[in-house]
Amino acid sequence: MNYRGFFKDEAAALGLPIRMVVLTIVGLAGVTVMLAALAGIQTTPGVLYVISNSTSFSMNGTTGDSPYILLKVVNSEDEPVSGASVVIWGPDHRTAKAGNTDTFGEFTFRLENMSLPTGKSEGYVAVKVIQEGYLDLDEHYLIKVRST
Repeated sequence: MNYRGFFKDEAAALGLPIRMVVLTIVGLAGVTVMLAALAGIQTTPGVLYVISNSTSFSMNGTTGDSPYILLKVVNSEDEPVSGASVVIWGPDHRTAKAGNTDTFGEFTFRLENMSLPTGKSEGYVAVKVIQEGYLDLDEHYLIKVRST
């Protein structure tokens, strides 16, 4: 190999600065497109929690009305979640109430003419909470209902 001509040949370096500028601009444009695409990706959904002012109540016999119960729906930062859809089922899953949480994340309900499952002296009130941007919450054993 002829090393003498290698060090004297300036043709390879003549277009180098403009090539570096063009490649830098193309690279930055590519990174910008990728970041814009990533910005449109939905983040991981949040987690919902439901808090009740009652953990259990009793009713006379196997059919009756529940007391008024207050539910509060919060996220993992303990902030109220407003506008969440809430569905509540009685212990026999025949009685239900539905509605939305208010600006404080609260929903008050009363189940009327609910009954316990056939042959059982106790059951549970179940709740489902749905809100966009959060995982659905299914709680099948929210409030215990006993027959007296």
